[in-house]
Amino acid sequence: MKFSVVTISYNQAQFLGRAISSVLGQTGVEIDYVVVDPGSTDGSREIIELNRDRIAHIIYEKDAGPADGLNKGFALATGEIYCYLNSDDEFEPGAFQTIADYFISHPDVDVVCGHCWLIDEEGRRLRRVWSDPFRRKIVAYGGAIQIQPSTYIRARAFRGINGFNTRNRISWDGELLLDLALNGARIEVIDKFISLYRVHPLSITGAALHQDRQTEWTTVRFERLMGRRWRFYDNLIAKFVFVVRQIRNPSAFFERLLHGKVSGRAAV
Repeated sequence: MKFSVVTISYNQAQFLGRAISSVLGQTGVEIDYVVVDPGSTDGSREIIELNRDRIAHIIYEKDAGPADGLNKGFALATGEIYCYLNSDDEFEPGAFQTIADYFISHPDVDVVCGHCWLIDEEGRRLRRVWSDPFRRKIVAYGGAIQIQPSTYIRARAFRGINGFNTRNRISWDGELLLDLALNGARIEVIDKFISLYRVHPLSITGAALHQDRQTEWTTVRFERLMGRRWRFYDNLIAKFVFVVRQIRNPSAFFERLLHGKVSGRAAV
């Protein structure tokens, strides 16, 4: 099975080498690797060049943001399975083989989401985070998350939509899953921890800087999934959904209770 992987990289040389190594170190599958760098000036391009002989395509050109860079990368993809890795995240060893085995044994599944470890700048494991089942109403109320670097998509399903929404600057990955689901894709969760999701000062997006965009996205998500606008009683439903999520996955609840909320690119 052939995996097409896109890494978008911009001035994160501190982490980029580990991200690339985590892709190229995968075994048991064929890898079609695309790296997109719209203009790094911190030594990232030198790191990319060191691995040029094992990277199928390198794109050095300006883009309109991460979603645009991903679209450019996947336009060159030739694999059966698509996934993407930010330059500060990593795949666990053996992740691709695990996913390949699942797709082979579940030919009717279009998207597979696994779990992840949160790590810090030095790669220390902070705590675990679980992907939740993609259930339309639960996702609409914000009661489910799917871990981006642990998400894998069949090429046929990706090609059935319009790629990443370049206007979405806060949750292009979440909107991609929404588009896939609305187009009929079957999304399943595998109970495996297959990626490392890094939190560090430069990765923080959840603060006031992006609050307006986040609110706009959650509104759009709800209206697209539910076919109507948010009403006053939906606040109560959202609270109920949150409680149900904690009950449904007590391991996640106690992990967060034990280690606390980790501030970073997502409120996890």
